[in-house]
Amino acid sequence: MCRNIKMLFNFDPPVTDEEVRASSLQYVRKVSGFNKPSKANEVAFNAAVDEVAAASMRLLSRLETQAPPRNREEEAAKAKIRSMARFGA
Repeated sequence: MCRNIKMLFNFDPPVTDEEVRASSLQYVRKVSGFNKPSKANEVAFNAAVDEVAAASMRLLSRLETQAPPRNREEEAAKAKIRSMARFGA
């Protein structure tokens, strides 16, 4: 599940709220062990996703780098090559 959490820092165009939320959801799923929480845990689960997303956005807004921004398409192509090498065609 954690392999779905993508690096979000230093991309052009910058990360979107939806991308941060998706990564936060994956993180909370991994930590909690729930893919989808029960009704009894839904409020706590969703609050955790919101809190992780907010903390992630604060972190991303404060990070600095001298490196040029990465290109999303190039990074996706590299990931596909790594996946093919790891799992085959």
